[in-house]
Amino acid sequence: MDLLSQVSASMRADRPRWAHLTGHAAWACRFPQVPGAAFHFVLGGTASLTVPGGERTTLGAGSVALVPAGLPHRLAGGPTPAGDGAGAEEALSPELFDATPGAFRIGAPGGPDGGQEPAAVLLSGYFPLDRSQCHPLLDDLPPVLHLPARPAQEAPLRGVLDLLRHEQDTPGMGSDAATGVLLDTLFLYVLRSWYREHGAGTGWGPALNDPAISKVLCAMHNSPGLPWTVESLGSLAGLSRSAFARRFTDLVGSPPLAHLTRVRMVTAAQRLRQSDTTLSVIAQQAGYASEFAFSAAFKRAMGTAPSTYRRGAAAYAA
Repeated sequence: MDLLSQVSASMRADRPRWAHLTGHAAWACRFPQVPGAAFHFVLGGTASLTVPGGERTTLGAGSVALVPAGLPHRLAGGPTPAGDGAGAEEALSPELFDATPGAFRIGAPGGPDGGQEPAAVLLSGYFPLDRSQCHPLLDDLPPVLHLPARPAQEAPLRGVLDLLRHEQDTPGMGSDAATGVLLDTLFLYVLRSWYREHGAGTGWGPALNDPAISKVLCAMHNSPGLPWTVESLGSLAGLSRSAFARRFTDLVGSPPLAHLTRVRMVTAAQRLRQSDTTLSVIAQQAGYASEFAFSAAFKRAMGTAPSTYRRGAAAYAA
């Protein structure tokens, strides 16, 4: 499994949640803090998005915005020069997105000309993420990731957006299931597109675009339990031990073995949540010779013992 797929699978906590938002006249709303990454796909009209302390992002028809940290933010629009809603802000409840699909109208229909058409139509919601498993890959993203609609947009991404629009405009049998699958795909395509465009400098974008380091990262994430050493990882990358360690640390932001430990803990946590595999087996899969050594490392990394973590995950799922 490639790195982006592996990271996404380890973080995802549940299916996407979404609702249809229609903004009328001069409208504004407060989008709540959500337990995951918030998203907006503008089906029609325009809107502005502002996170606390951040600049306003203008979203045109066909554009997509991702708020990776799930921060609360303001959405607004309407027939004003600045594109900001002049009326009182309406607060959206997180429970709105638990319906499948939910719908919410913001602002009063009509306006000075008596028109009934909405000023903006959005497919909005969030991708539930397990924040204890969130990868540094997401930490590199800006507060708002904006992909405007443009002719040069990657064909696969444009295809997903076209299919999403079709399911919203002409829903049929299985539309809810199709929308969920398409949103899952959109999440990956948006990340892929952003990292392709930001492959210079340092951080996870350059790491993913560096053939040698990307190869090592894939090996770590696919086989975290192998007895990796800096030498063996450097050999896999085709670099000397010192050159590899320096290049890996510069791009990823942590030394190779420190990152390997994090990968092992994240993978172990996923197995604790999703299976009834014994701790001794999970310890071996994570590359530890004993359950005791694994438990100590897990508690240092996650702040809780493996057995306690598993009980908490089971209680949350129930």
